[in-house]
Amino acid sequence: MKKLAVRDLGRMPYGEALEIQDQANRSRYDEEIPDTLFFVEHPPVITLGRSTSEDDILISSEERSRLGVEVHRISRGGLATYHGPGQLVGYPIVHLYEQAVHIKRFITALERMFVDMLGELYNVDAHLDAENRGVWVGSRKITAVGIAVRNRVTMHGFAFNVTTDLSHFDWIIPCGIRDRGVTSLEECTGRTVNLADVRAQVTRAFRGTFGYTD
Repeated sequence: MKKLAVRDLGRMPYGEALEIQDQANRSRYDEEIPDTLFFVEHPPVITLGRSTSEDDILISSEERSRLGVEVHRISRGGLATYHGPGQLVGYPIVHLYEQAVHIKRFITALERMFVDMLGELYNVDAHLDAENRGVWVGSRKITAVGIAVRNRVTMHGFAFNVTTDLSHFDWIIPCGIRDRGVTSLEECTGRTVNLADVRAQVTRAFRGTFGYTD
């Protein structure tokens, strides 16, 4: 029976959460902890994947300093991503060898999990895109996905826009895509959504998708 630990880090600066991920990745490889799903909400921050050009950041360094927006270059795939309040960020620390799953299948299963959850719980018609990673509602992305693997253990994860201030995505070219937009669960449903409720729903969906016990 596969066990999953779930930890809610609350609102935490990106750098602190990254240190926790790093330690958890080593601990999972050493079999000191089970697979773990971290949830966190970040203050406004821009992250840059391995192949990202800083040209994808549209807000000036002076404006970033004034607003307190950090920038981090990290080890995941993908391009520029924004994280901020109202966004449910999840970092799965999963041993792929023990899951007996390839990273591409892991990512696709994660994306399909959100498609199913959005349809079943919120009547939101989401889909995957053959050209671009993530989960889409029409031409607008609602969940970004970017995973890295170290020691056969995953890091980084997903960013689900729940009540996110979508105007902050104007600070970047999201995932390098110029001709598409972003959306949020609140915008799609037209009603107020509780982030804690969504976190519980994502936890249940993650356990079911990857076969963990409660």
